[in-house]
Amino acid sequence: MSRRSRGPLCPACAKPFRNEKTLLQHLNQPRGRCAVLAHDIETLALPRGSATFSAPNDDSDDPTFDEDGPTFDEETFYDTDMAGSTDDGAQAPNARHREFFPGAGKTYGKGPTFMAQFDADKHANWELGSWLLRSGLSMRLIDDFLRLQKIKELSMSYHNAKELRNRAEMLPEGPQWKCKPWKVTTHPTKRPINLFYRDSIDCIRALFRNPLFSDAMHYTPFREFKTAERIVRVYEEWMSANAAWNIQDKLPEGATLLGTILSSDKTNISVMTGDRVAHPLLISLANIAAEVRMKSSQHAFILLALLPVPKFLEKRPKVRGILNDRLTHACLDFVLAPLKMAAAIGIMMTDPLGQSRFCFTPCAAYMVDTQEALMLAGVAGKTSHLTTADYRHFGDAFRHDTRTAALTLSQRDAIRRAVDHSADLAAYGREAMKYRLNGVDQLFFRDWPHTEPSRVLTPEPLHHWHKAFWDHDAKWCIRAVGPSEIDFRFSILPPRVGFRQFKEGIAKLKQVTGREHRDVERYMVGIIADAVPKDFLITIRSMMEFRYLSQAPVVSADNIASIKGALDEFHQHKQAILDADARVGKGNRPINNWYIPKIEMLQSVPESIEESGAANQWSADITEHGHVTEIKDPARHGNNQDYGAQICRALDRTDKLRKFELATSMRAAGVDFAEQEDPPGPPDLDSDKDADGDDLNGLETHRINRTSVLLRTIRPTATIAGPRRQHKDYFAHAALLAADNRPGLPFPPRTFISAQTAFHLARDPPSRLTVDNTSALYNLPDLRPALKDYLQHVTNPNTNIATLPIGGRRIALPDCTLPFNDIRIWKNVRIQTKKYHHPDDAAEAHTVMASPPSADWPAGHYDTVLVNTDTDHVRPKSGIQGHCVSQIRLIFQIPGAAIPGGGNFLVYVQRFDIVPQANHAPNSQNARSMLQPEPATKMYVLKRALRADKSRLGDIIPLSRLRTPIYLQPRFGPVADPRLTAQTSLEFSSECWLNHYAEKEHFWAMHTL
Repeated sequence: MSRRSRGPLCPACAKPFRNEKTLLQHLNQPRGRCAVLAHDIETLALPRGSATFSAPNDDSDDPTFDEDGPTFDEETFYDTDMAGSTDDGAQAPNARHREFFPGAGKTYGKGPTFMAQFDADKHANWELGSWLLRSGLSMRLIDDFLRLQKIKELSMSYHNAKELRNRAEMLPEGPQWKCKPWKVTTHPTKRPINLFYRDSIDCIRALFRNPLFSDAMHYTPFREFKTAERIVRVYEEWMSANAAWNIQDKLPEGATLLGTILSSDKTNISVMTGDRVAHPLLISLANIAAEVRMKSSQHAFILLALLPVPKFLEKRPKVRGILNDRLTHACLDFVLAPLKMAAAIGIMMTDPLGQSRFCFTPCAAYMVDTQEALMLAGVAGKTSHLTTADYRHFGDAFRHDTRTAALTLSQRDAIRRAVDHSADLAAYGREAMKYRLNGVDQLFFRDWPHTEPSRVLTPEPLHHWHKAFWDHDAKWCIRAVGPSEIDFRFSILPPRVGFRQFKEGIAKLKQVTGREHRDVERYMVGIIADAVPKDFLITIRSMMEFRYLSQAPVVSADNIASIKGALDEFHQHKQAILDADARVGKGNRPINNWYIPKIEMLQSVPESIEESGAANQWSADITEHGHVTEIKDPARHGNNQDYGAQICRALDRTDKLRKFELATSMRAAGVDFAEQEDPPGPPDLDSDKDADGDDLNGLETHRINRTSVLLRTIRPTATIAGPRRQHKDYFAHAALLAADNRPGLPFPPRTFISAQTAFHLARDPPSRLTVDNTSALYNLPDLRPALKDYLQHVTNPNTNIATLPIGGRRIALPDCTLPFNDIRIWKNVRIQTKKYHHPDDAAEAHTVMASPPSADWPAGHYDTVLVNTDTDHVRPKSGIQGHCVSQIRLIFQIPGAAIPGGGNFLVYVQRFDIVPQANHAPNSQNARSMLQPEPATKMYVLKRALRADKSRLGDIIPLSRLRTPIYLQPRFGPVADPRLTAQTSLEFSSECWLNHYAEKEHFWAMHTL
């Protein structure tokens, strides 16, 4: 939506002013809170997606004066053009082109906003009370706390836990909880059935008008392309996919499409007392950007209902199953009825900016595991809920016809004609099995407009991919390689800071979570290479490629073709799994079929991406975490009685606290969150109220229409959105340091940027040694001549130090003289890169080690990196082109400004070379075509570069030439050498794999079609 031009805004409160003069007068008010906040907000005003900057954690990074630090030209360490450059526009943040649906998402005047629920009432001691209510302390412990003499001296307005909770109950509430007793007359249950639920429309309203989601809200479907030529389609959000566009085309002109997301799954809630199970139903909005929606700290998923989990007294298991399934569908039918009505005729709702919209609410996605999906689709076990395939066709290499809602309902009608649906459930179930249905008569989706089960039951990465890998692929590999051998290989993988290490292997792991599934996936291809037949390896690798490509946050049409190709390759080679007797059942008896439902589901992934957007946004990670915060934590703080009612009361109280926290913070800041109107007249500079913008009585407020500005303006007493700890954005940190001219800051700055990589070093190096002592400690016999050669290259105007090859002929003699004796040494450096699919956003930083031998690391701890050798190739879009793999052996600095090259941060690296693969291009005589990945693993094979005397080939280069940490995995061969350890395996392996599966960002950058 276009915005009117207006005068400058206050950086603290976002109030508009006529010109800069009036803005400065506003900021200079002696008692104005904006004057205090202006500096802080200026440092926080970072680009979208960047983490909030905070000072480094260790004291050594404090900006104090570096006595030994010389004065240098700042351009040497922060090149603005280099930092923002792109490779022929390939990394331009807005390179993709969007085509919006014409005439959609119109507004119809004003409506009630989030703040309309609240007034300006003040509540004493709110900060302490809010903390106590959020802390999870029991009523008794809160009473004990409030009885402390020091607390009594504070003269609180509440004196015990009961009074405090009663005050919380008085706060304005959100969607109200209701309880509906559910009567079952024909089949009695062990306990009465109660359905706890909230109005589904009220929940959608609460999400849609939440000001914290304003910046992330999509109102109009759009088609996205890689370029303005609109050749290659890109799929990301649900609103960018075909389903949203097609549904919008069926709605009235100007209507706003609100895609409803549901998720349900059973979870245990009792701890050592009984067998209590909850069946939570969560709800969210597909209009909220996936980047925000998939973070649990944003609270974008809220509990809609607690579906009953009764125990029927019926003794026949199949009849009990039908009864449970029918009850779930009936409850869903009841709870979702308002959404179905709104999807059919529309309803007026208010967006976060207070604009009324004519909204329709079809189901966009229903995130569930396999068993829940079968129940919701109305099909029986060993049957696909997405296609017409049954278990006999799960291994087919093609996708069967789609199971549409019309097909399922027509089969249901045929069953009705044959058997009375309410008379004999056993007979009805037998008749339903003829059609591979589960016996549910009233399917919840039957009357929900624009809702197709085969489309809304989206692929679910956590269960369908990662758990399937652990249940099948990992078990095949363990059997093929052998439990002891595969455990040993995992135990001697080189450790990395911040990554899981499997010291005891994986064969005997129990209670494995999705996090461990992903960690094992990182290394499996390299682990089994050379230990299994080639076709077996290709089968595992192709399935790994399928998972990595499919879980990308942005998927192009070209990527979809690669996804289909990986799945086709799996089916071409999967017989090798059966030939190796790797697929076994009970008693280790070989299984010679592919009756695996999750393999059949993979055929629907490409179509789902085109219809519903990137599959990664439908992962159940967020809803599994929601089971903890929405169900287990509230139940754990109860008395193990009447779980449903206690969970609802606890969630209601938490919801009130969160909303009241936001409302009071906005009121205290004098904020009205709404669409901006015409700019006001000049402020009355004689009025403290107008000048300060600090009116707490609601007489006058200033408008804000951006969530990012709102969060920088308010000062809540507790976190209301987003993670409590932001990951450090070293790009933003480096930009601030480069612009900071205060005296006393260490120079060169310890945080700086080179191309698309940010570096961070500790302020003070841990050690300072002589060159000869360093050479002996780090086992670098050619360090002195390497330093001499580097100084000569720096002073040679014909040498480009940024592209100088690593490992040129050594010119200097071993006993050469240097113009210095000591060097400063760091043992690690933090390296951060940009994300592959979102080049504006910083990826998570990694620690790269270069520490000398020690008791724990007898050969030293040296990590490997990609080094740039051609400035025309920019990571991450360039992949490995224009780069070489090297191992960092030393991070140091030559002190002294008078010395050429002095002051620069340098590294001594040892190069790895790619092993040619002659069989990759048998008809090609071009040596470059042989430098390709190994065909079966699609990973590069590397070996150490050696000089003529067999010594390792190394050189000194600027630290700024490093681009990203990269993981090298030892190539173990048919049997791993038993002498290897985790600390020595990389040092003593003759060949290594360049494992781009170790990190998804590396895989996407280096994947070859």
